[in-house]
Amino acid sequence: GIVLVAINPYEQLPIYEQDVIYAYSGQNMGDMDPHIFAVAEEAYKQMARSEKNQSIIVSGESGAGKTVSAKYAMRFFATVGGSASETNIEAKVLASNPIMEAIGNAKTTRNDNSSRFGKYIQIGFDKRYHIIGANMRTYLLEKSRVVFQAEDERNYHIFYQLCASSSLPEFKDLGLSKCWHMPVLWW
Repeated sequence: GIVLVAINPYEQLPIYEQDVIYAYSGQNMGDMDPHIFAVAEEAYKQMARSEKNQSIIVSGESGAGKTVSAKYAMRFFATVGGSASETNIEAKVLASNPIMEAIGNAKTTRNDNSSRFGKYIQIGFDKRYHIIGANMRTYLLEKSRVVFQAEDERNYHIFYQLCASSSLPEFKDLGLSKCWHMPVLWW
């Protein structure tokens, strides 16, 4: 299959703008420079030609930019599918992300906000290839982190957020025991 190796530059570059989406739209793979938009265009084109489901697998190490790459692919689909302004699919699909990050992200030696869960994003299209809906499922990858962390790493953010809020009146309604009242070390 098609493989794209991308490097996270850790800064915004003008290679993901709307005009770049339009430049890759309708192009054949290999006609232009390797890009996440070229991969997304190929999947979109194959879906339209064969009327079969397509998959894009985004994989990489902590901090590699997997979530950002998925966002760019969704932005591409919403734009070329003519539904970018109608649905704002990228924002809707990722609306649950801040909650998921609190529950499923932790500090690692490589990344202060490393996702410790996987995401499966399914985007639905109608017969005209416009986006009609999306679904995001998550699954926890590191259950062991709940009871153990390597040196210089932290547990999931939610535990520290709960500790930091233990003196707030709303905390009593959570039904958690007083064992949460402990000093908190922030990174």
